[in-house]
Amino acid sequence: MTQFTASDAVTGLVLAGGQARRMGGEDKGLVSLGNRPMLSWVLERFAPQVDEVLISANRNLERYAEFGRQVVTDEMTGFLGPLAGLAAGLVTSRTPWLVMVPCDSPFLPHDLVRRFLNVAAEYDSPLVCAHDGNRLQPVFSLVHTGLLADLTEYLDAGERKIDRWFERHQWRPVVFAEHNDIFFNVNSPHDLQQVEARLLAD
Repeated sequence: MTQFTASDAVTGLVLAGGQARRMGGEDKGLVSLGNRPMLSWVLERFAPQVDEVLISANRNLERYAEFGRQVVTDEMTGFLGPLAGLAAGLVTSRTPWLVMVPCDSPFLPHDLVRRFLNVAAEYDSPLVCAHDGNRLQPVFSLVHTGLLADLTEYLDAGERKIDRWFERHQWRPVVFAEHNDIFFNVNSPHDLQQVEARLLAD
């Protein structure tokens, strides 16, 4: 595998393909937050950091297409989790790197991708992941497209756990302990109220 550099082009992938059971099954990326779809808050911060943005979705595809980004769907049916969305993104990516983030985290750091790439280059690592100072945040990750074959093999074997897949590779954490609240995500109506209050206060 070649030496990774921070200047490599990057594709962004926003994960919006889950079932959102704790949100009553609502499509979280389309839930209204401050009179805008939640996804629009994420795109506002994320899109300037990457060369192209893909949206991983498994329903409401026409509505997601209205955001003007390419929509990709899981090749494996059944809402199999973030790794299935990642696999679809890696298949579609036209760049060496892909960064995935969830659709329900409107406080993404503006330097997320740069810090990911710097750590990948420093350690010659094909996989880096955010750490909030207390725990790993695996759905905020930078993945080299060279890992697609191994990910496909892992999913085909019936595996789904993202942390177990990470352990198959020389991954590195990127610690954001100074701003650990940036990874707060919306998992319930109560979370939505908290996020909305914070956004309106800013």
